[in-house]
Amino acid sequence: MGGALIAGWSKAGAFAPSDLIIRDPNAGAEARAAEAAGARLNPPDGDLSAARTVLLAVKPQMWREAAAAYAPLLASDAVIVSIAAGVGAGPISAAFGGRAVARVMPTTGAAIGMGTASIYAADPAARARAHALFAPVGTVVDLDDETLMHAATAVSGSAPAYLYAFIEALEAAGGRAGLAPDAARDLARSTITGAAALLAQSGEDPAELRRQVTSPGGTTQAALEVLMAEGGLPALLDKAVAAAVARSKELGG
Repeated sequence: MGGALIAGWSKAGAFAPSDLIIRDPNAGAEARAAEAAGARLNPPDGDLSAARTVLLAVKPQMWREAAAAYAPLLASDAVIVSIAAGVGAGPISAAFGGRAVARVMPTTGAAIGMGTASIYAADPAARARAHALFAPVGTVVDLDDETLMHAATAVSGSAPAYLYAFIEALEAAGGRAGLAPDAARDLARSTITGAAALLAQSGEDPAELRRQVTSPGGTTQAALEVLMAEGGLPALLDKAVAAAVARSKELGG
């Protein structure tokens, strides 16, 4: 996710590369490109005191280790913006010496300026810092109740994988229906991306767009009667979201 954000910021011209300080023991192509443009990659510890906004982009299981390593190196007024799933703002603030914290659940669409970020922060200044990081690379949704971050993770943060799984299954079903693999791939992928673009540009509700392409008694209706039947897509998504919410709570300890 950190790499996706670096790529998105670069495309958007959101920050001067010289404003970025990146700590990553396994720096990827995005971090290397930022370094080549002027960012500081893995600088000496003393340089970290210059950071006023610190993006904590680590796996939830690693955040305490990161906090122990970096909290003593940061300025007292540094704001922590965390994307660690499930980990509450209170424990993060305590581990970082009482510094202000914003929690964000982003998506990797940020890499192309089409991300989505759910933001919670009790401190207005921390919320503003999070907006400054994520608004340039997509849509920002503010949450007033931190407990809703679990649901936001399930509905947004994890959802790109749901869509990719759907497309994967649709391609496979096309193949079983007789299409050549490359034809099934191109048909499924271009259709889904086109439908998503239409949803974004039209402003119509998904239900209305669904009705527009569903002729009574036609092929689409026949397929939807399977997908929307009892135990079908709505029920499966209810279970999927509930499972993601439960896991988010577990990761938060």
